[in-house]
Amino acid sequence: MIFQRIKGIASGTVLPGTSYTVKGLGKRRGATALIYRIPNRTGSGTHYEKGVTETEFDQAYKQLVNTGAFTRKWFNANLSACAKHGPCNFIAIGKMLVLLGVATPGRGKYTRRRARTEDDT
Repeated sequence: MIFQRIKGIASGTVLPGTSYTVKGLGKRRGATALIYRIPNRTGSGTHYEKGVTETEFDQAYKQLVNTGAFTRKWFNANLSACAKHGPCNFIAIGKMLVLLGVATPGRGKYTRRRARTEDDT
């Protein structure tokens, strides 16, 4: 599903509106995942590495497509293992959907971006 497109995102890509950078593919919670880096809050120049699994991205995308929104409330309730590792995972999923052009950011949610038609040009 959406993870096939995510796999094509180059290492070093910065997620829009964040200081999160894509590291590449790896493993998290026993599954293939996109690994990303976030700066350490201490300003020491070190980074934390976090990851979101293929299944988690696909479930979030399915929620976005089926309901028109991917919300923090839904994320916390339905992707609890991912949520347990921090709110940055919600942001990373949402910003990746923004980067791919399928969502727009909002307060506590990402909404489905309307597909362009010939009338829009």
